[in-house]
Amino acid sequence: MKPTFEPVDIFELNENVFRLLDKDWMLITAGVTGNYNMMTASWGGMGILWHHPVAFLFIRPQRHTYKFAEKYHHLTITFFSEEYRRILQTCGSKSGRDINKMDIKGLTPVETTSGAIAFEEARLVLECTKLYYDDIKPAHFIISDIDENYPLKDYHRMYICKITKAYMKK
Repeated sequence: MKPTFEPVDIFELNENVFRLLDKDWMLITAGVTGNYNMMTASWGGMGILWHHPVAFLFIRPQRHTYKFAEKYHHLTITFFSEEYRRILQTCGSKSGRDINKMDIKGLTPVETTSGAIAFEEARLVLECTKLYYDDIKPAHFIISDIDENYPLKDYHRMYICKITKAYMKK
């Protein structure tokens, strides 16, 4: 990572995960320098599983980022200050099939130690390694109205990712 970031112990972070996900949104980025894609997301979670700090990420199969998440073992989750909201809206509403997200003005890609892509403008970067995935199965919904989130029956793939490193903007 560039010198504008400093590594932080994930257990020392003082962030409200509910605010980060629901209000601030996250940018999920998968791929490598010259071949990556990112998407804005607000569905997910963080916690401890299998004795590791983990992030739970959900990506629908028709999202362009899905093929990158499938192909690459490492990915990043980045969080930005409010001034980047417009960029996050673009990354969440435009497909990488239709625009080259690598060319979005206002985002400067940086390579993490694992070779994943993060962005110099982020205030918080979580570098992750995929541990497990599974597809959401409607037969397992206990409350039937959850299926209303899937009018196209395009159920998310859930990735459980170990958070290997965390970086804060200096």
